[in-house]
Amino acid sequence: MPSYNRAVSRTPDLLVLEGMSFYGYHGETQAERTLGNRFYVDVELRMDLAAAGRTDDINDTLDYSRAFAMIRAVVEEEHYSLIEAIAARVAETLLVEPRVDSVKVRVGKQPPIAGAIERSSVIIERSSNQPDVQR
Repeated sequence: MPSYNRAVSRTPDLLVLEGMSFYGYHGETQAERTLGNRFYVDVELRMDLAAAGRTDDINDTLDYSRAFAMIRAVVEEEHYSLIEAIAARVAETLLVEPRVDSVKVRVGKQPPIAGAIERSSVIIERSSNQPDVQR
């Protein structure tokens, strides 16, 4: 995933979680919803990390283990037909955090296609100042 986020330019700082992998039961076909699939998630959280850099205090940032747990809950406990919906829900969940200005989410999976394709993915960007974001 490119190391940039065009959604908001309020701060240049990014908290990045990449290479996450979860097993979930999402998809358009009954087989996907019954058998499940591995889903791959990367996120970039644009937020001001200056205070955390100065204080060395976890309370001045978003604890990445908390962010991981939030993402895991969406992918492993909720059910969607489309990876677009998974990505949107992950973004919505992370934007509830008050320090997060914007988020870029990539969700991929190996699609049920007869042929050579390693993974299909979507990348979405959302910001806290968008009208449909609830804090």
